[in-house]
Amino acid sequence: MSNKTLLQLFDRQLRQEIEYPEARRETTKDVVRFVREAPGMNFISFTFAPESELDRVITRELEYFGPKQQPFTWKVCSHDPLQVPLAEHLEKHHFEADDEPGDFMVLDIKNAPSYLFEPGRLDIRRITDLAGLKDVIQVLDKVYGGSNNWVNGRLGGHLQIPGYLSVYTAYVDNQPVSIAWTYFQKGVFASLFAGSTLPEFRNRGLYTALLSTRLQEIRKRGYRYASVEAGPMSRPIVEKHGFQYLTTQTDYIWRGQAES
Repeated sequence: MSNKTLLQLFDRQLRQEIEYPEARRETTKDVVRFVREAPGMNFISFTFAPESELDRVITRELEYFGPKQQPFTWKVCSHDPLQVPLAEHLEKHHFEADDEPGDFMVLDIKNAPSYLFEPGRLDIRRITDLAGLKDVIQVLDKVYGGSNNWVNGRLGGHLQIPGYLSVYTAYVDNQPVSIAWTYFQKGVFASLFAGSTLPEFRNRGLYTALLSTRLQEIRKRGYRYASVEAGPMSRPIVEKHGFQYLTTQTDYIWRGQAES
């Protein structure tokens, strides 16, 4: 599949037609927006409007979202035809670019390295309920600090949707040490998230084992591509396993006041 075709699928399936259980998708002639109940993050995932209409469209969306008093972002991808003018117009309306844009990387399951589909030898377990999510939270708390009890509400709710989410934990001596999960949307992409390992257990093949487990499920379920949004540290890791760069997404976060 050509890169152009893949980007068109990415835009349509992961930006325009994607569904989130906890969000309402609203498609207008100008944008695709997602609305969540407070205090959730609202966002614009795709912009249809031409350059001449950007100021009008941004003002209208701010009038819509401003009174909700919730976090609000506007997503811009590096392959968007209006990437530069859209970014400039957003900044004029008091949006600020997130300083950690994400590189979307994809792996064609048909061409993935064969070692990723070999039988695993490590203790990888699938998590299917709230009791198991305690181990996921334990790893996240140790890796990132703070409290990650949001996992119970978000992942716990998503686990109740048949076929939507698969969560895995790697164990060493019955201790949870690494976690990762996959979302299965409609289309050709299965989306990989997390891949977090306790520092003292890194470089033991746990990330690769979790990746292998998830890719085997993705192939079994008939998805063509695995996708992941990678930061500067994780991009070289996934590239080593055959993932290829597709596009970069930047969140523009609204820092201003409602416009009148």
